Amino acid sequence: MTDATPRSLTSGRLRPTVFYLALPVLAEQLLSYLVGLVDTYLSGQLAGIATIATSAVGLAGYVSWLATLMFGLVGIGTTAIVARSWGAGKRSQANRVANQSLMLAAGLGVVFLCMMLPAAPAFASLLDMHGIAGEITTRYLRIDAFGLVFTSVTFAGAAALRGTGGMRTPMLVLGLVNVLNIVCSLAFVYGIGPWPTVGLNRALIAPLGVDGIVLGTVVARTAGGLMMLYAISQGAGGLRLRPKQLRPKLRVARRILSIGVPAAADGMVMWVGHFLFLMVISRLATGDAGEAIFAAHVIGIRVEAITYLPAVAWGAAAATLVGQSLGAGLTARAKDVGHEAVRQCLVVGVVMTAVLFFGAKHIYGAMHSDAAVGVVGVPALRLLACFQVPVVLSIVYVFALRGAGDTRWPLLMTCIGVLGVRVPLSYFCGIILDGGLVGAWIGMCGDLLLRSILAAARFASGRWANIRV
Repeated sequence: MTDATPRSLTSGRLRPTVFYLALPVLAEQLLSYLVGLVDTYLSGQLAGIATIATSAVGLAGYVSWLATLMFGLVGIGTTAIVARSWGAGKRSQANRVANQSLMLAAGLGVVFLCMMLPAAPAFASLLDMHGIAGEITTRYLRIDAFGLVFTSVTFAGAAALRGTGGMRTPMLVLGLVNVLNIVCSLAFVYGIGPWPTVGLNRALIAPLGVDGIVLGTVVARTAGGLMMLYAISQGAGGLRLRPKQLRPKLRVARRILSIGVPAAADGMVMWVGHFLFLMVISRLATGDAGEAIFAAHVIGIRVEAITYLPAVAWGAAAATLVGQSLGAGLTARAKDVGHEAVRQCLVVGVVMTAVLFFGAKHIYGAMHSDAAVGVVGVPALRLLACFQVPVVLSIVYVFALRGAGDTRWPLLMTCIGVLGVRVPLSYFCGIILDGGLVGAWIGMCGDLLLRSILAAARFASGRWANIRV
């Protein structure tokens, strides 16, 4: 089913089509998520610097997110256009778009690297990370930026493949990336050895502590980008690398970016809002209490992201099917797709509500060695647990809208929710009212609820069906 033909995707039974198209993306998302989760876990086990290391990994996660949003300039437009072309039977056109996407993504990755090298100290300073914490964080961010160049290529290739309905290759690539990350990060953090040479015992790989976490991630991400290029060069998903099609074509790039720019702007607004929110978190307290709050926030967000994984998976399936259905002239089917994807994913939202609420204490106990982190994090995570259904609604419907090429309305929703609700409400409840992490997360929950209502209303209106890409 994952490599199904356009005919089967646009005419097969809707419920199993959505379900089986989402499963490989879910596996891909779980594997990708484990990369960050393993890094967070390893940072929490480093004796003496666990809280600082967790904060560095947490900030790196936000910066990596910024990078993926930049890469969305290419990926979102690519999926929409490839899906629409594939549904209309225009495979050569889809292949040209895929090749241009890979070329643009590589360029964006290099641009991000050049930006990040000088900007890393500023990111650490904005979150009041100075001294040894600032040094560790700055070095971590700079090393991580090299791996993100290859991540941009991986994401672009995955976006093109999703447009064709070929979900299996991204899953396999991310699976290998995850295995490499675990193996390499463990090896670099704790070292491997000793081994004898000339009568001396030396480490085959010396233990590198927190630097080993990011080095392992960079190795894994680099391998992922190369594997994605190889897979497409071999015809994965019906696409193939063509050297002539990699040459810059202004008309094709303009089509991709006409959809991608509003989506990237949406992502940038989201990121700016989240970073302002993170600045609020970093100022809820000072000293050891402040470090505990920040670490609790990082862990809570990492764990709660489990809900995002199936939401993104069913959203990606909806985006592919909406785009291909519109390309085939099946507007009614395109509308049914979004609602069906939400219905299936709501089960996950309900389950995660229970898991996060009742398992909060055990989660923090397993993820961090400092009991103070759990004291702060448990009540906040239980609050957030109650808003997992809105998380599902907002993500799946927005993906469906983007699959139709509707990227301007999601941008407006993000501006209202993140900048109009999350940031000011978290500041008021967390700092002005001295509500701590729970107070700050009230702002986040209010944002999630509002955007879920707006996204559902926009999709139900059906106006996105008339957008040209």
